[in-house]
Amino acid sequence: MPAAGERSAARREATGRRLARFAALRGGAAPGGAGGEAAGGARPRPSRAAFGAGLRSARPAAGPRASRGSGKAARPGEFWDVVAVTAADAEQALAYRQQLAEKLRRRELPLGVRYHVFVDPPGPKIGGYSQRLPNASALGKIFTALPFGDPIYQMLELKLAMYIDFPSHMKPGILITCSDDIELYSTGVTETVTFDKPGFTALAHPSDLTVGTTHGVFVLDPSSFSGKGGLEYTSCHHFLHKPDIETMRQCGAVCVRGNCSRLSSSGRHSDSEMGSECVYTDSIFYMDHSIAKRLLTFYKQMGTLCCEIDAYGDFLQALGPGATEDYTKSTSNATKEESRLVEVRQKLYSLLKGTTLNVIVLNNSKFYHIGTTQEYLFHFTSDSKLKFELDLLSVAFSIFPDKAETLDRSASIIQSILEPGCFIGPGSVIEYSRIGPEVSVGKNSIISGSYINLKVDIPSNCFLSSLSIKANDQVKYVSMVFSVEDDLKKSVKLLSDIHSLQFFGVSLPECLDLWGIKVSDQLFSSDSTHLGLWTARIFPVCSTLSESVRMSLKMLNSVQHMSTFKLNGFKLLSVEEMLVYKDVEVMLKFRKQIHDEIHLQRQKEKSDL
Repeated sequence: MPAAGERSAARREATGRRLARFAALRGGAAPGGAGGEAAGGARPRPSRAAFGAGLRSARPAAGPRASRGSGKAARPGEFWDVVAVTAADAEQALAYRQQLAEKLRRRELPLGVRYHVFVDPPGPKIGGYSQRLPNASALGKIFTALPFGDPIYQMLELKLAMYIDFPSHMKPGILITCSDDIELYSTGVTETVTFDKPGFTALAHPSDLTVGTTHGVFVLDPSSFSGKGGLEYTSCHHFLHKPDIETMRQCGAVCVRGNCSRLSSSGRHSDSEMGSECVYTDSIFYMDHSIAKRLLTFYKQMGTLCCEIDAYGDFLQALGPGATEDYTKSTSNATKEESRLVEVRQKLYSLLKGTTLNVIVLNNSKFYHIGTTQEYLFHFTSDSKLKFELDLLSVAFSIFPDKAETLDRSASIIQSILEPGCFIGPGSVIEYSRIGPEVSVGKNSIISGSYINLKVDIPSNCFLSSLSIKANDQVKYVSMVFSVEDDLKKSVKLLSDIHSLQFFGVSLPECLDLWGIKVSDQLFSSDSTHLGLWTARIFPVCSTLSESVRMSLKMLNSVQHMSTFKLNGFKLLSVEEMLVYKDVEVMLKFRKQIHDEIHLQRQKEKSDL
């Protein structure tokens, strides 16, 4: 097998080629320096925020077709017929449609394609909002900004670019992907990723065993798989959903890199060792047209779904000759336990049992997950491999004066305006923000959608994200502030247990005491069984964006110095409520103002030359 450096260089070259093809198709330049669910009508609802692909030879559903700009539309079979994105609520769907419209106006997306946004129906949510990466909660993870491109790429464009080769080698069907991961891969010159087999077809990537515990893992058919070469077509005997390491070993999922020799349950190699242990994990999958129709019929028969259905766990675990219905009774990976969950899973298992799960093994591939604050910071600032393969920039489509100070270039500045004199610490990410001259940001912090024009030292490991909200038909602003290590998904059931919740390393009751907030049933916005940082009403509503930032930073300062800062007189909201009352139009307007100012500056610099 080629050395690690050669494999990484091959992925970089392949990624550059795909980005160039996408740029040509959308009528723009390649990015400087080198982002739902199933498409088409009603459907079962996957649990990951997936963006969909098209029914290539099926008649597309009615919907707005990209027709703006002077570029020619993609030819049939050259690109997707339909790209579908799902939103958690109507406000988020509005934000999605506005962002898509703006991208089409700027010719940042290919023409001749139907772009659809579907709102999750009422009832159980599939994962809900991005609690582990809250700066993506309001406007969607599929629109997460990436540190490259001019103007910047978001996750949607990157997804479309990375899958640019697929439509011309795919029979009618649907491709489903998540919105918080990046898959980079290379294959041999004559090798092609083809989706032409009946049933389901999934991509598989070699991963460390610890990665397998939080993803889907394939138990591959050893008779048709060698583990060598760039690309292999095989089948899956059994699909494991977030298994522990012992289960992976017992089921025969553990292999050796560069060699498909199995490991015994004791962990010893059953063949000569050629590399480190690995498992093959999931990312995106395809279902053919007949399967999509079968699932659509099932959905119509069920009516409104009464429980959370996971496209990966509940679809893929039913596939392959080794599948059993044991998983239907396990609720450990469910966001919420509903009374009919087991019943619905069993019906899905009966529907899909016996269906083939084909697997395309990409031996030279790398799966990057960007779903948490820690992953976001690591991959955008510290991960030299992703930086190299995707050609990420330290400063992407931003105004960044020479007089702005940084400790080093590991910080990541994305579509932001920084004034001379500000200081950005290493490993920090600034996106969609304006940073004044007397602002100092510590290391490993995230600043998103904020306007900071005061003299302030923002501590290291700080997460600050500002939202516009509608309050009594007036535009107001709220800024959430946490530690990047705070667990926003953690909750307790009793008020007496909230001492276990921590805000920047300090127990929540201590913080509440400093802020003059009483512990009561009205403290939390959710029902009494979900008391956590996500639902705690602690953030003050303000009349301006800069004021909301100032107040939230004062809250944080009081906790860090154990000094009182009373929030009496303010209307306080939880993050959960901020997202309910969000005003996406005002947030998008703020982003556009920053974009236009940067664009004008670029034009001026070009004319000066």
